Parts: sequence; C-alpha cells; structure tokens
Amino acid sequence: MSTELQTTSKSLYETDFVQWVETTVEQLRTQNYTEVDWANLIEEISDMSKRERKSLKSNLIIVLLHLLKWQYQPEGRGGSRRGSIREHRRRINDDLKDSLSLVPYLQEIWTECYENARQQASDETELSLDLFPIYCPYTQEQALSAEYLPD
Repeated sequence: MSTELQTTSKSLYETDFVQWVETTVEQLRTQNYTEVDWANLIEEISDMSKRERKSLKSNLIIVLLHLLKWQYQPEGRGGSRRGSIREHRRRINDDLKDSLSLVPYLQEIWTECYENARQQASDETELSLDLFPIYCPYTQEQALSAEYLPD
C-alpha cells in the first residue's frame, strides 16, 4: 500500500468512521485487498470482542443489582425495576445465543459481577453492605430466567 493510500485511509478512519466501514466492506467484497486499511480493520475486529464482553459484564451487574434491590428493598418493587431486569436478562440471553463462547466467560466473571452489584446495591439503597450476602444467592439459571424474582 502506498504512503498516500495509507494516509487517505487513516484520514477517512479518523474523520468519517461510517464511510471508512462502508469503503472497507466494498474493498473486501471486490477483493481489492491492496486498498484495505488493514491496521485499523484488525483493531476494530479485536475491539468487537472486547465490546461484547464488556456489554455482557455490564448487563449482568445490572441484573444482579436489581435482583438484590428487589429482594432487600421490597418497597422499591415496581414495573420499572421489573422491566429493567427483563430488559437486561434479554440482552444477556441474546448475547449468549449469538456467541456461545461468552458462556464460559459468564461463569468466569460471575463472582466479580456479583461483588460489584452487591457494593452498588448497598450504595443505592443506603443499606449496610453486610446485609447483602457475600456469595451470590442466585444461581445463573435463576438470574437469567425470565420468570424468577426473589422473595
């Protein structure tokens, strides 16, 4: 790839990401591999995996947080909290269906996500951290089930 093409590709990547994606897709479709901005394409593909993992982690923390708040702050129960639990469960389950490799990752991050949810639940409810169990009281199946809500 010439220096001029590299500069043009990088400039396009930095100034108009959507156009860069469309251009890159067209270059790949037409097998115009010499024109592809490989460095940025590789970086973007690598970042896709990171974003998927980060999204799963964030959604899991929210589900666990709301389950704790549902259980330990019953006066806050309502449609909004139930809806948030349902929405984030749906996101997690969709991600797990789309990317089976995230299933072991979910198991890997479970304890860390629960601890984050536990601390946040204490902050948001202003209840003592000691009130919330040290170990997650919900199984993964319960946490991701559309029907489960703790008593």
